[in-house]
Amino acid sequence: MFTNVLILNGSPSGDHSITLYTAKYLAKHFPMCDFETIHVGQRIRTLEKDFDSCLAAFQKADLILFCYPVYTFLVPAQLHRFVELMKESGFDFSGKYAVQITTSKHFYDVTAHAFIEENCSDLGLTYLGGLSADMDDLLKEKGRKEAKDFFRFVLWQMKKEQEKAEERDDALTGEAGDSPAEEAKDSLAEKAGDKLRQKSGKVVIITDLPTGAEESSETAAEVSADGSLLRDMVASFRAALPYASEVVNLREFPFAGGCLGCFHCASDGQCVYKDGFDAYLREHIQTADATVYAYQIKDHSMGYRFKLFDDRQFCNGHRTVTMGKPVAYLVEGDLDAEPNLQMLMEARAQVGGNYLAGIVSGIPSGKDDADLVGKEEIEGKEVCRKAARDLAETLDYVIENHYEQPKNFFGVGGLKIFRDLIYQMQGLMRADHRFYKEHGFYDDFPQKHKGTIAGMYAVGAMMNNKKLQKKIGGKMTEGMAMPYEKVLREK
Repeated sequence: MFTNVLILNGSPSGDHSITLYTAKYLAKHFPMCDFETIHVGQRIRTLEKDFDSCLAAFQKADLILFCYPVYTFLVPAQLHRFVELMKESGFDFSGKYAVQITTSKHFYDVTAHAFIEENCSDLGLTYLGGLSADMDDLLKEKGRKEAKDFFRFVLWQMKKEQEKAEERDDALTGEAGDSPAEEAKDSLAEKAGDKLRQKSGKVVIITDLPTGAEESSETAAEVSADGSLLRDMVASFRAALPYASEVVNLREFPFAGGCLGCFHCASDGQCVYKDGFDAYLREHIQTADATVYAYQIKDHSMGYRFKLFDDRQFCNGHRTVTMGKPVAYLVEGDLDAEPNLQMLMEARAQVGGNYLAGIVSGIPSGKDDADLVGKEEIEGKEVCRKAARDLAETLDYVIENHYEQPKNFFGVGGLKIFRDLIYQMQGLMRADHRFYKEHGFYDDFPQKHKGTIAGMYAVGAMMNNKKLQKKIGGKMTEGMAMPYEKVLREK
């Protein structure tokens, strides 16, 4: 698929921006795309006087790529101003897509990414995600692979979004024949019955929905007692998923109690309870290729049973035993009104090393009288079912392509805290310590990188030398970019 990509380079370093080199690397490896760059960070004063020069580039672009280093919790001030100019221009960005690439040491990259995502929504851009890279990721094989995998995923998402837009157009013009709801039912029946399309692997869906005639006493505003909307989403998701799936209902597991914090499991991973949860978790749940959590929002959280489930997973200590396996969420309730819960869901995936493949949420009508159920609610339910099917498709892509991304602030910061804790408490937390050693979690201790430390002493000495400062002038950023130039020259 040929794609016109417009890079908005928010770095004041212009062409020598470390972040920009990731975009240059993508341009080299995706020849089916045409990349154009506007150095908005370097040219902001000029663009304030003549923003019309950007309009032709916007018109041509299919995908807008915000490319910038994270400065003090957010984007650089120059890019912040450019976003204001984009809004003031009155340009119609609808129908265009947006992504972002940042480099940083992962200090609050999450707030910078959220800022761009929110402003993309204001502008009418369809936001498809972001890549949060460390400054030297492009110099490593793993970082280069992550960058290419990210952009390949972006192009796949664009293709799927365009297909959905075509389906909507067909439905409006009546060319599709059946109604969207009837088409969806036909598609579900076809996929559910087509055993030849079944792929090897398993997805486990963890929920705490009421079972049978059991009634929930934990109802809250905008949550149905029987979880009917959530059941619809789970059923649609499973029908569209080309993998075997199994529902694990936490109401049915005979938990003996919540985690006691007794540290009995610290040395050998065995829980003091004899209800068999630790074995069930390791052999039945954590062996799946992906985990989906399906829940109703209760008391601004996933509810008591999910917290019990999470706490009892401490039988694994601080070991990220499912890292590399994706997770997803199906949620009944007003998730938009729960920013803390949203942050918790993302942070939980990040610390665990699990790519968050997506979140689908919906709000039930709360109407008890069936006669009051109108066309609007029926359409609302179908939107949720369709979103659940789309999530199944995305999860299929993620599983099949082993898609992962570098961690952001939540994952990097959280794991460093655990890393330091386990290193100090290795005598007690022996199973954790063995796991961290085997997986290289201690390798990024700064005191181990003696070459880098010595190099920074040398650079610091040069920067404090007045004669050398005058000679170097403004070429510091050019020197920093030299290793990245080497990456671009390599095949």
